Amino acid sequence: MKCGRLPLAIVTVGGFLANQPKTSLEWRKFYDHISAEMEMNPELTTIRSVLMKSYDGLPFHLKSCFLYTSIFSEDRKLERRRLVLRWTAEGYSREVRDKSAEEISDSYFLELISRSMILPSQKSFHSIKGIDSCQVHDLIREISISKSTEENLVLRLEKGCKLNRQQGNARHLAINGNWEGEQSDFERMVDMPRVRSVTVFGKWRPFFMSVKMRMLRVLDLEDTTGLVDHHLKHIGKLLHLIYLSLRGCEDIYHLPDSIGNLMQLQTLDIRGTSIVILPRSIVKLRKLQYLRCSNNNKLKWRVGPIDYYDSHPYLKTCMVFCTGCCIPREVIQTDGFNQRDVCTFTCCAAIPFLMKGYGNGVGVRVPRGMRRMKALHTLQGVDLVASGGIAFLRNIKGGLMGLRKLGVVRLQARNASEFCAVVSSLNLLESLSVTPEGGHDLRLDGISSPPSNLRNLKLNMATFPIQSMAKLPEWVKKLENLVKLRIEFVTSSQEEQDGAIGALGNLPNLAVLRLNVVSFHGEEVHFVAEAFRSLVVLELSRIRNIRLVEFEQGAMPKLQQLLLQCPDTETRFLGVDSLGSIKEVGITEHLITEELRAQVALNRNKPILNTLPGRFE
Repeated sequence: MKCGRLPLAIVTVGGFLANQPKTSLEWRKFYDHISAEMEMNPELTTIRSVLMKSYDGLPFHLKSCFLYTSIFSEDRKLERRRLVLRWTAEGYSREVRDKSAEEISDSYFLELISRSMILPSQKSFHSIKGIDSCQVHDLIREISISKSTEENLVLRLEKGCKLNRQQGNARHLAINGNWEGEQSDFERMVDMPRVRSVTVFGKWRPFFMSVKMRMLRVLDLEDTTGLVDHHLKHIGKLLHLIYLSLRGCEDIYHLPDSIGNLMQLQTLDIRGTSIVILPRSIVKLRKLQYLRCSNNNKLKWRVGPIDYYDSHPYLKTCMVFCTGCCIPREVIQTDGFNQRDVCTFTCCAAIPFLMKGYGNGVGVRVPRGMRRMKALHTLQGVDLVASGGIAFLRNIKGGLMGLRKLGVVRLQARNASEFCAVVSSLNLLESLSVTPEGGHDLRLDGISSPPSNLRNLKLNMATFPIQSMAKLPEWVKKLENLVKLRIEFVTSSQEEQDGAIGALGNLPNLAVLRLNVVSFHGEEVHFVAEAFRSLVVLELSRIRNIRLVEFEQGAMPKLQQLLLQCPDTETRFLGVDSLGSIKEVGITEHLITEELRAQVALNRNKPILNTLPGRFE
């Protein structure tokens, strides 16, 4: 409902509708045109006047940030980091003394929440910051749309939109998937040289981006469909681009070399694409701060008859090696591909890459010379094997000492000692994610001095066979600022198991613990009183050979969410009724016994009991 439980809105709108025909059609018409009604109808001016006072009371810097939210479609949750980085790219914040521009933008986000101009979404159990997204109340959003249109700030292309001549000069362009206009309409309606940001929701069409957009700073194509490689051919001409997101664009397989021309670029997000290799020119981006990578594992290689063409849209008739004509002529003619360019990537780069097994994970290969990118403080999704192993790690020590977030996959045992030395030297590191190469006996005990600021740690130590897994590293037990931990380790006895869990329970700030217990050799898991004082989320996964999981009275006083995943065993759970703050219990269906139902029912908080699949992430 548009009122969103605002008392004034409920009373005013209710009084207005009481005098209208009581039909669903009339109410729907009101819902669809509430913005116009608030401006034209005297009975509703009270709402608008109150909301306008809230807007008028904002300082100038917050007005710009608030109006910027009108770019996003109705009922959409706005990710906190996405907003903050975009505000920073738009120049809405500046570095002040010891605070970065991003930190200033983040403070604007919190200030808008404190003023109730944006609403925090339901607090994320798994987020370190707590509030990781927001929404704009529908009535407040009507104000932001009205003011952003009045100030010629945002142009929204959507179904049924009608624009006056002045609106075409807006600085920010938002294109909804239901807009049905043609290229001629687009060129008539949009003053391209004035556009500073382009945001596309839904289906992409090639004319949405033009080299005429010379001052473009933000290009946000997250989850856009229909975007393919050749649509990015001229992206290197957008020389003022600061923020580029291709996140979730599954049909993007590579970035053009011209990406190296974007000397102002600070954020590059290619998570969820099909990219497995970054171009060499990426190292030219000396201002890049955020490089977030992960491919969707869409590319596949199978030894024997090649089936690569089944997963790649360009290679319908690809044979064993590139012969210069592996791209069907009809594909080239209809989709506008340059045959040489496509062959160069797919046959001369991607196929050898996949033959070596590099494309089987979720990381990407980064080129040599990364040490030159000294502004980087977020680097995620690096395939260590593909990126040169020790050579890449030495690049970090040689120039990337400002890293705050690091994520690597396919760490091999032979590189473990060098990796430990690198982590020990990264004094500013706040987040670390490590996934080993399958089957490697990996030990990370060599981290002599773990970063004191480490708040987020993900150690996927479960390799095959289980006997090769490592024990809980001693340095993990010293991370007093750790907030979020996902870990897998081996225990050889019940006593050792109790000791490891007790050590984790003593971490004073640990709020989220995702624990894989497949390699525990004790039959019981005990969570004792006074342990895990700050824990909000506990996830126990792959529970096998565990006879009992018990929560003592007073254990985990702040726990709100308990997730239990157990595919093929029967395990008893005791003490769920004593968890003082629990809100949700999620468990594999076959483990939901009458005993557990009774414990949940006896808990004074009346938590929700949810059924989980046999396996979850």
